[in-house]
Amino acid sequence: MLRAVNVGGTGALAMAELRRSCEAAGFAAVRTYNASGNVVFTSPLDAAAAKRRLEEALQESTGRQVRVAVRTADELAAALAANPFADAPPSTTVMVFLDAPPPTDTLEHALAPGGERLALGVREIYVAYGAGMGRSRLKLSAAAEGTARNVNTVAKLVAMAAEIAAA
Repeated sequence: MLRAVNVGGTGALAMAELRRSCEAAGFAAVRTYNASGNVVFTSPLDAAAAKRRLEEALQESTGRQVRVAVRTADELAAALAANPFADAPPSTTVMVFLDAPPPTDTLEHALAPGGERLALGVREIYVAYGAGMGRSRLKLSAAAEGTARNVNTVAKLVAMAAEIAAA
């Protein structure tokens, strides 16, 4: 999952270019999902090495640093299954994917004036926005280095990874 790609008119990157970059980096069965920098692929590399290789490939192809969050198919499925806000609409519930576990004091330092619900995962922060993200004034400094995807998108990525594994 690429960070800050095709969001609010910034970080433009065509998904065809993303697929080409992934294939050139040696990844196989490359598939992208919507225009916000979601890509599923297979690789013999572990997640950390795949992250480094993908970031290097994107630097080379775009000329700029693009940060990514990489999860194995099992890790992504586990994060989805662990969603503590299954009762909330999936379009207004997000997972913020981080490189490391969120700081234990994340929730203490969050400001959620709109009644947003927050929970910590393994390397995720879950946020149920309730009325929606557009009007939210949530302040969550621990999420600054992460990339967020709503539950619908994560479910689609999990399904895509399962399809690739089954092929």
